[in-house]
Amino acid sequence: MLIKLSNKKKVQNAWAMYDWANSVYSLVITSTIFPVYYNSVTKGINGNDVVDFFGFQIINTVLYSYSISFSFLVIALISPLLSGIADTSGKKLDFMKFFAYLGSAACVGLFFFDESNVEFGIICSVIASIGYAGSIVFYNAYLPEISEEKEYDILSAKGFALGYVGSVILLIVNLLMIQIPELFGIPDGGVAARLSFLITGLWWAGFSQIPFRVLPNNPYNKKIETKLLFYGYQEIRKVFAEIRQIKVMGRFLASFFFYSMGVQTVMYLAATFGDKELGLPGDQLIITVLIIQLVAIFGSYFFAYLSKRFGNKFSLVLMVFVWIGICGAAYYVYTVYEFFALAFVVGLVMGGIQSLSRSTYSKLIPESTTDHASYFSFYDVTEKMAIVLGTFSYGVIEQITGNMRNSALSLGLFFLVGLGFLLLVTIPKDRLSSQTSIEHI
Repeated sequence: MLIKLSNKKKVQNAWAMYDWANSVYSLVITSTIFPVYYNSVTKGINGNDVVDFFGFQIINTVLYSYSISFSFLVIALISPLLSGIADTSGKKLDFMKFFAYLGSAACVGLFFFDESNVEFGIICSVIASIGYAGSIVFYNAYLPEISEEKEYDILSAKGFALGYVGSVILLIVNLLMIQIPELFGIPDGGVAARLSFLITGLWWAGFSQIPFRVLPNNPYNKKIETKLLFYGYQEIRKVFAEIRQIKVMGRFLASFFFYSMGVQTVMYLAATFGDKELGLPGDQLIITVLIIQLVAIFGSYFFAYLSKRFGNKFSLVLMVFVWIGICGAAYYVYTVYEFFALAFVVGLVMGGIQSLSRSTYSKLIPESTTDHASYFSFYDVTEKMAIVLGTFSYGVIEQITGNMRNSALSLGLFFLVGLGFLLLVTIPKDRLSSQTSIEHI
């Protein structure tokens, strides 16, 4: 329900600024500088890539894969609880602040991470991930309260755009610090990388003050009702029972789950692969991630156009085939130019498959339902569990075989299974006219 706001535009602009605040975490910590720094400080300990983690001996990149798996497992388990709190209480802003400060403090903590305290670095990275994902739940819950339905798309896009611009600006500054540390009075690139984590945490907490000062705090005077805290879990179970009755949706979600295991694993571990297997310097890895991001924007629009011409299923099947090719090609990539070329292709299908998967799922939601939030909560948990299993499998295969290339090649199997389920799905070009027509496809 839309809140009556006397300064609506100001509130909406402040809300969008949270994307500017927190998106630096995704780009700096998750995708670029932290994975490269982590590999550099854990490489060569005891003469190899094995690190000591609370008494367990484990390959550094395997440990990093497992840490991602663990953080998203926690997120997947608590997301329905957080959604229930967001829907049924008036404490969205308080919870949003808690998770934002938790995540930003963990980023600041990474400044103190070096080869002597691997456990501390991993714990901080996991906490930062949980803080980021937790705050997003409450951030998203504000959208229908501060805008009308016709404003959703443009306001959401505004937040995304601000987040992209802000994160790229900070990443470029951080890259300059690492490449030319003397220009900033910094002793070396290692200290510059640690400073980038500190700046990311301060940026996140600092710019968050804009939405925190302006967003309404409990405008409906709600009180948390204990019996409603587990509302999100109840809705997940309800949606799962309904999906089991809708064959086309069940098959699509099975396909989405398996190919997302591959897609999300590539997103989170591409920089680690480039660093360890190809020995690429940090600046080239960061450039690679920027290539992927920029091309992903074009890819999402290109495959949306292709879907309009030939249907969602054609576009999705084509992209999954390309992903299978990417996994095979990754095994044979040895030069920086080959890696850049592969990154270009990854970006093209990464943006396309993410945006088209979401829109396809929207078409399969029964037209008669009004419970769209619960259906997308189920979709979100499915994607997070795919990240858990994908990154965990990637780490296990490297642990067993001792070669990350085998892990990359094995991702192709996930895409093959996803392709099998996808071929069993009949996806309508337009929303189907009734629940009955969906059930019998």
